[in-house]
Amino acid sequence: MARRIDVIGAGGVSLAAWEFGDPPKKDPTDRKDAGHPTDNRSEALIPVQSAGRQPTGEPSAEDGARSEPTASPERTTGVFLLHGLMGRASHWASTARWLSERHRAVALDQRGHGRSEKPPKAAFTREAYVEDAEAALEQLGLGPAVLIGHAMGALTAWQLAAKRPDLVSGLIICDMRASALGAASQREWADWFESWPVPFATLADVRKWFGEDDPWVERPNPARGEFYAEVMQESPDGWRPVFEPEQMLKSRETWVYDAHWEELTQVRCPTLVVRGLDGELGRAEAQEMVRVLPLGEYAEVTDAGHLVHYDQPEGWRAAIEPFLDGVLAR
Repeated sequence: MARRIDVIGAGGVSLAAWEFGDPPKKDPTDRKDAGHPTDNRSEALIPVQSAGRQPTGEPSAEDGARSEPTASPERTTGVFLLHGLMGRASHWASTARWLSERHRAVALDQRGHGRSEKPPKAAFTREAYVEDAEAALEQLGLGPAVLIGHAMGALTAWQLAAKRPDLVSGLIICDMRASALGAASQREWADWFESWPVPFATLADVRKWFGEDDPWVERPNPARGEFYAEVMQESPDGWRPVFEPEQMLKSRETWVYDAHWEELTQVRCPTLVVRGLDGELGRAEAQEMVRVLPLGEYAEVTDAGHLVHYDQPEGWRAAIEPFLDGVLAR
């Protein structure tokens, strides 16, 4: 279950945050009003699967009333999840569900992604993404929170942790490099977007192309196919991404030309760097990131690629749960 909470990001961009599960209660034996919300500010939205709309049952605004951002009345630990480039909040669903058993777990559709606004003239800079996350934490009353970010979302998380240490109690970085990737990388991505055979006739075609036929796929990867199926929507001529590829490239070009080691040295909270053994972050670079972090730790997940949390959810949980327990015990 999840409910949508609208927040306002940098430049007035409307962002969709999704709170998963029922907020943890101090006394589990207290059944007063349990499961019977009195107004839709506290009501959980039940995701509904529907052909031609959300292919994997992600939380959707059409499934119920939206909520305004309010601080949780219970002083539970907040966990704030940030997806990567082209991702969406629903990619965190399996992680957020087990987190919500003990914590207040909220995932954000970042600007240009998911159900958040995609203004043609909006800024897609590093500063805008960081300010969005900062504004969301404050409007949700979630901080100080543990930030969990994947790829681009991890970069946003550690840049925010460096900027606003008062809002961040812990940090998990999932498969994001700190080194500059360069112009060649950006050109490869532009060519890759051009190679997509859009529109796709069916979601099965989406899964097959991204899981098998994509030249970037070294071996069949059904999880990758499902990952991309979640970011497609049905249009009159077939299935197309919910994002604009041009905005994705604009977002990416604001970090690929620069290294981001300096911000890592400024992160003062406990930080876990996680990589998949077959991911984009190599072991040597990951361990160097741990070295420069004042309170860095390292974990890796076997049989996982770049989409660590989506590809191997059980291994991912085993890697991060001890770290979370340690942060919360501080």
